[in-house]
Amino acid sequence: MGIRILVVDDSSMMRKLISKVLKPPGHTIVGEAKNGLEALELYKSLRPDLVTMDITMDGMDGLSAAREILRHDSAARILFLSNLEEEKYRDDVKRLHAIGFINKHKSQEVLKLIEKLEKTEITGIED
Repeated sequence: MGIRILVVDDSSMMRKLISKVLKPPGHTIVGEAKNGLEALELYKSLRPDLVTMDITMDGMDGLSAAREILRHDSAARILFLSNLEEEKYRDDVKRLHAIGFINKHKSQEVLKLIEKLEKTEITGIED
């Protein structure tokens, strides 16, 4: 079935890589943003099922963007993808109730988490 995804990363190369990894399993990339401000505007207009969010970006960073998106839609699902040290951001990610924090280069982990999310959405039951 696939889910609708907004990809947010300040690197165009990384946005393309993330999109390339997520498209073959049948997901749809509904938009791409290069910073938190763009992410917020696109989220409001596109209403994606999932946002993959980088943390460090110019303008508005990923944590601030996630807060604003969640203020707009408390049911938003945000998955942080970053190369940064997870330990440093773990508490912030938990406070935001994000669905996860994964190194952006661990594509199989990203796909597994999204597959689990998709199953939960379809069946209403978590594994």
